[in-house]
Amino acid sequence: MKRITLIIIAVLFSVTTFAQQTFDTDFTQTKTMKVSGKTTDKVGHIVFDGKDQLQMTYSVPEGDHFIIDGNKVKINMDGKKAEIDANKVKMVALQRSTLLNCLSGNWEQAAVDNNAETTVTEEKGMKVVTLNAKGKVPKGGYRSVVLTYRLSDNGMVKMVLEEAAGIINTYVIK
Repeated sequence: MKRITLIIIAVLFSVTTFAQQTFDTDFTQTKTMKVSGKTTDKVGHIVFDGKDQLQMTYSVPEGDHFIIDGNKVKINMDGKKAEIDANKVKMVALQRSTLLNCLSGNWEQAAVDNNAETTVTEEKGMKVVTLNAKGKVPKGGYRSVVLTYRLSDNGMVKMVLEEAAGIINTYVIK
């Protein structure tokens, strides 16, 4: 009887956790060139299944998209189109993994993948997770990642990704 109860509790916990890691909502993105300070603002809609399906479609600029479908990464950004198999391109595999892990709340794995130290703080009803690279940033990796989650439901509200090249992408999830 105890064994069945434990299995039921584990199943309920995993369903609850999965539900907290999925979303279908609008977002804004600000891309900042660290050296020049030049910024570009974008607006879009994000759908994430909590695993390996992510679709970011932009209304500004219209037609742009970034899609992860399993190991396939499809990009149409700023007039550049590509479809990449992440299994074949290590840099894309790292970016794919980091993004999916951050969105699903698995920042521990994102820290391992990016050779980063992790700091977790709580402020004003939010949990802020900061990943800072310990040394040389792996190709395609991030110098720093700052993730902000609501304490009330662990929902992500903001993600800031600083690339090794000095490009900072700030996503605000509505």
